[in-house]
Order: sequence, then C-alpha cells, then structure tokens
Amino acid sequence: MSVPANAPILTSAAMREAEAACAVQGTSLSELMDHAGAAVADTAWRMAAGAPILILCGPGNNGGDGYVAARLLAARGATVRVTALAEPATKLASAARARWDGPVETLDGRTRNAPLIVDALFGVGLSRPIADDLAATLRSFADRRILAVDVPSGVDGDGAAEWMPPLPADVTLALGALKPAHVLLPTASTCGRVLLAPINIVANDAMRTLPRSHTAKPDATAHKFTRGMVLVFAGPMRGAAGLTAAAAQRAGAGYVVLEGSVRAPFSAIIAESDERFGERLDDPRVGAVVIGSGFPAGDELLFDVEAALDSGKPLVLDAAAIVAALPRLSETPRKAILTPHEGEFARAFPQLYGSKIDRAKAAAMRTQAVIIYKGADTIIAAPDGRVAAAWPGSPWLATAGTGDVLAGACGAMLARGGDTFDAAVAAVGWHIAQAARIGPGLVADDLVRE
Repeated sequence: MSVPANAPILTSAAMREAEAACAVQGTSLSELMDHAGAAVADTAWRMAAGAPILILCGPGNNGGDGYVAARLLAARGATVRVTALAEPATKLASAARARWDGPVETLDGRTRNAPLIVDALFGVGLSRPIADDLAATLRSFADRRILAVDVPSGVDGDGAAEWMPPLPADVTLALGALKPAHVLLPTASTCGRVLLAPINIVANDAMRTLPRSHTAKPDATAHKFTRGMVLVFAGPMRGAAGLTAAAAQRAGAGYVVLEGSVRAPFSAIIAESDERFGERLDDPRVGAVVIGSGFPAGDELLFDVEAALDSGKPLVLDAAAIVAALPRLSETPRKAILTPHEGEFARAFPQLYGSKIDRAKAAAMRTQAVIIYKGADTIIAAPDGRVAAAWPGSPWLATAGTGDVLAGACGAMLARGGDTFDAAVAAVGWHIAQAARIGPGLVADDLVRE
C-alpha cells in the first residue's frame, strides 16, 4: 500500500469546483477527460504487459474515461474489449463512446474475463452501495489484476460511508488529486497501490498527504535552548511520561525536564519532583509543555492542566488531559496540539459526524487547536482548515506506549517555535519514519533508543 507524498486531496465537491475552474480558464471538460483517459491507458498498458484488457464502463464520466482509454489502447495495438453497464448518461461520456469504434458488450454474469480488468464503472460519483447482482458479477473478476479509475467501484469517494467495494483494486489511479477514500479506513485498504495522474487540474493545497519525513539540522548558531526546551509532566504511570520525555529529546529538543519523577530515561533529561512544576511553568525558556501521558482523569490532573493553561505556554495534550482542557481551550488563542486516539476522540467530541477528516476539522475549529486524530489512518487538522493525511502509517505502531512517544515528538517540534500545524505534521512524520526503520517486533522503547 502506498500513496504519493505531499499530494493534494480533494472531496467530490471540491473536485467538481476544480473542474469548473478549469473550464473558466480555458480547459474544457472534454480535454480533461482526454487527459484522464490517456493516463488510464498508459497505466493499463504497463500493467497488462501485452496481455488482453477488459474495460468496464459505467454510464457517467468515469465510464467516459474508460472509452477514451479503450480507443488509445487499441491505437497502440493492445487487445482491448469494452463492456458497459448501461448507455452513457452524460454528454461527455456519450461523446467518448462515439469515438470508440469497437464493439461494446453488455456487462453481466456471462461477460468473459481478461488478465487485466479496468474498473471505470462509477468512480467518485456513487451515492449508494452497489446492487447485489452487479456486485456478484464484479466478484467474478476478483482473481484478475484490477486497475480502478479514481476509486474502486462501490467506494464513497469522500470516505464518509463505509461501503466496501465488491472488487478491490491492485492499483487505483487517482485523477487530478487524491480523494479522502484513498487515505481513510476502511476504504483505503481496498485501493491497493495508489498512483496520482495530473490531468491539468489545479488543486488547492489545504488538504494533502504527509510530506516526506526529514530531520531538520540545527544551524551553526544553535544551542540547547534555541533547539527547544520541553517540560513533560509525569502522571502516576511514570513509564509513559519517561517515554514522552525520551522522545522529545530524540526528536530534537535541546533541553528536556521531566517533572514529577525521580528517574529520567536518559542522563541528559532533568528529573524533578512536582513541587517545581509552577516554577518551571514560569521559565521563559520553556517552549512547550506536554501533559497527559500516563495520567488518569481526576482532580490532580485537572489542577495541573489548569496550571499549564494559565501559563500561556504552547501545549501538547494527550490522553485524559484532552477532556480536562476542553472547557478552556477555545477561550484564548494559544498554540496547542491534541493527540486523541479513537476512544479519546469519541469521549471528547461525541457529537461530531461525517468522515474522519470532517470530524478532525470540526474538532480543530471547536478547540482552536491542532488535532492529531491517531490511528492507522492518522489525520492532522488545523483550525484554519488545513489537513494532512498520514496513510499508510506503520502497523508496528499498534502497541502500548507509542502514543506517549508521539506526544514527546510533538513537544520537541512545537518547542522550536513556528507553525503549530507544521510541528504536528513533522512529529507524525518522524514517528512513522522511526517505526519504518525498526519494523517487526517494535516496542515503544525502541522508538527512542539509538
């Protein structure tokens, strides 16, 4: 599974707006379909490697892309057949069908197979699950190589509905931009390898995939405090905060204080009793405070969260500290990153609906904080509408303590100053890159070892 790094993501509505903008700027929708069909033909040509190709065309513009691809493949000398679910229902698809001079078979249970199946039935235009009889027909192709055009048929392109396609793809060719379904579970896992075909659409960059991770090197004038001082407050589960503090240092913080613990994971980390918490909060050198790791809900946590909020310092709030801080988070603009997993998000934001992207954006607006909505399909959302999708992450991160490590990395990135959303994106990228480096057998402690 893979998606391109730093690629634009557009919802179905945003894609229609982008297409309309192209038409205003002089690129007709017919030209866009020609570009899309050419990209499908190129990908199918490479995947087929000379074997016969069967293209399944639907009645909409996704089917029109399929007709264009069929014509171009035939012109190259490919053995290509076209089967249609119905007659074209749009002007663009009808025009594309008219330019295909080969036969068009009827798609049903008797349709002959081919080594490569191009699924150009519905794309992102589907508004309901596929009917049972068509689903059964599509499942009959499941043992062949499948190339899906935009999304596998049966998928809600916006990722809000959890319909599963009867014919998962080996390769999905996203046209113009990725769609939310490519980066959100459960649909992302049915798309196979996702490729992005530029078709001359200008997509805004408010929503993108995660950029490639890189470690920013300190400049020649750097010292420990310019690299960021992080204050981690330990709860009763001292090991969790120890992981957080160690991660802050490994992720690049120049100075880390672990408050409320007598034992530090590294000799370079300052471990102090919690009596100095207020004094440390007054230290102007502290660039970020991380609280919540290993800290159950209760009056003690609430008191410490209130103190952290009163300090005005940039905050990373994890686990139970998220709910504890909610009543005050949007009162005063501040730099803050919240790192809920699915259960914590549901407790903090029970009345939010839509896709995971929709819910993360709504939570960011409500709290005026950056949200890292954790999971295999992690979503990072900012109050100004920016979104980064971190699919695919690393399955090896599904183990205890890795969330504490992410909180520490967020603290390190946030303590340097700069944009809060960029800090969260950098922390998630660092987290996934560390896991990819370690691989099988990973435990959270491995993420912060040399």
